[in-house]
Amino acid sequence: MASHQHQHEEEEIDEEEYLQEGDVAAEVPEGDDEPMDEDDGDEVGDLPEGAGGGEDDIVWEDNSIQHFPEHRKSVFVVAMHPTAPLAVSGGEDELGYIWNVADGETVVKLTGHTDSVSAAAFSSDGEMVATGGMDGKVRVWRRVGTENYKTWEFLTELQGPDEVMWLRWHPKGPVLLAGSNDSTVWLWQLPSGNTMQVFAGHTGPVQCGEFTPDGKRIVTACADNTLIYWDPRSPTPVFKLTATNARFNLDGITALAINPASTLAVVGGAAGGVRVVSLSKGEVITALGSHAEGESVEAAAFVNIVGTIGGSAASTAGGGTVVTGATDGKACIWDLNTNRLRTTLEHEDSVTSLMVHPSKPHIIVSGSADKSLRTWDARSGTLIREHKGHQGPIMSAALGLGGDIVVSAGDDGVCLVFDTE
Repeated sequence: MASHQHQHEEEEIDEEEYLQEGDVAAEVPEGDDEPMDEDDGDEVGDLPEGAGGGEDDIVWEDNSIQHFPEHRKSVFVVAMHPTAPLAVSGGEDELGYIWNVADGETVVKLTGHTDSVSAAAFSSDGEMVATGGMDGKVRVWRRVGTENYKTWEFLTELQGPDEVMWLRWHPKGPVLLAGSNDSTVWLWQLPSGNTMQVFAGHTGPVQCGEFTPDGKRIVTACADNTLIYWDPRSPTPVFKLTATNARFNLDGITALAINPASTLAVVGGAAGGVRVVSLSKGEVITALGSHAEGESVEAAAFVNIVGTIGGSAASTAGGGTVVTGATDGKACIWDLNTNRLRTTLEHEDSVTSLMVHPSKPHIIVSGSADKSLRTWDARSGTLIREHKGHQGPIMSAALGLGGDIVVSAGDDGVCLVFDTE
């Protein structure tokens, strides 16, 4: 990997300019959020083979309310617009699509990649969308006009990574972060496309990365078991944890979540281990052992269960609650104040994604290689709803329209839309 670690000229960035209030684009106006038509589900395409005509069979086999079948090959990623009824998806067909979740219609085809599209995301204000590919390209489009979200134009192609592993937009402004297979992490300013920073400190593929929710720092983690905490303005790590720290050897880091207060990171590893890291102290606080040994932790998310069954206001005053999902088919919910396992949610195969409802943060949705998604009440571990319709593993999923819907991307080449609850 070291051969790819070129020395890059760091462009001067004006400290005052980065993350100023004025830099944040105006919020999307209300009113673009069209309610979904209850009849949309009637227009869904053919049911899977073997699905009977009876209503019970249909609900069991395919209870989605919309299909998007354009990819026809594995769909690796799907993300939702922050306010509008739009999803962006990308896959093995080297294409991205922005499409309408209400009617399943293509809004724009995102072309230009020469290998699988492995990452896609809308900016925090919904005005831009980026796709990242195994070809190393990051391509950005932006919305044209103010009337609706039907017209998008290609803005720029960003280069630098070898293979793009993930993309994250800054929570408050037009800044894009990307992790690469060649151990580098890239930060760009949009719409100019200028490189703000190249972070070189990892020695393996950078499999996870996030801005802290307050937008002030960046956490990245790699397959070589290194976690790095960065100040976006500096190419030098604030701190670094590696496998040489005996408490931190996870056999490679595969999942990452940061708490809403931006003080804790939870990381999961390829060997099934989970560690809680203090971002203020730069050290491992605790180890959580719940997943089967050798079963990779694929997803993690913080949940808010204040004032609920067995919970109290104290639940988030300290560490809060985190859920981790792994290839053992389990999603484990942990109370980080007591470091005790609250409950375990079960799938029949690997848990591939975990999402927390934005306005009901005790509601979580899990996606799995068992071809289903499930909505749960994290307070009790109760299954609220099962979402079926895929004929292959679910590769990615996202909540949209304020958490009312969940959109999934399948290895079967189809994206499906479901009512969350």
